[in-house]
Amino acid sequence: MKKQLLSGLSAFVLSGAIIATTQASLSNEDQIKTRQSAYQFAAWNMGKIKAQVIDGTVEFNQAQVQAAANAIAAVANSGMGALYAPGTDKGTGWKKTRLKSEFFEQPERVREVAIGFMTAANELQKVAETGDKDAIARQFGTVGQSCKACHDDFRGR
Repeated sequence: MKKQLLSGLSAFVLSGAIIATTQASLSNEDQIKTRQSAYQFAAWNMGKIKAQVIDGTVEFNQAQVQAAANAIAAVANSGMGALYAPGTDKGTGWKKTRLKSEFFEQPERVREVAIGFMTAANELQKVAETGDKDAIARQFGTVGQSCKACHDDFRGR
C-alpha cells in the first residue's frame, strides 16, 4: 500500500513538473497549435470508426478500428492539460482558438470532462479489441458524448 501511494505521489509530482516544463517551453500560440492538431487527429480517427461502425460506408476492418481507438486513447492520455496555459483562450494557432475563458474559471468541471474523455477513450480502446461492432458503436457514442460535454461548456462557436 505504501509503495502504491509513493508511486502515485511520484507520478503526480512528475506530471506537474512536465506540465510546467511544457508550458514554459511552448509559446501560447504553439500550445494552441499543438492542441488543435491533437484534437484534429482524434477527430480524424473518430471519423474512421464512424465510417466503419456507424455509417457502414467503409467495410468493417477490426484492425483499423483498433488502431483508430488506440490513437484516440493516446490523445486522451497524452497530458493535454499542459497545453492550456492561462492566456491560451486568446490567440491563433492554425486558426483562432475557440476556447472559452470559462475554462480557467471552472477547474473542477474541466477535470470532470477531461477524466470523462480519458475514461471513455480507454474503454473504446478495450471494446475495439473485441471486434464486437455493436459494443464498439455504443462506446463510440459515449466517447462522442464526452467530447460534446467539453465543447458545450468550454468551446465557443
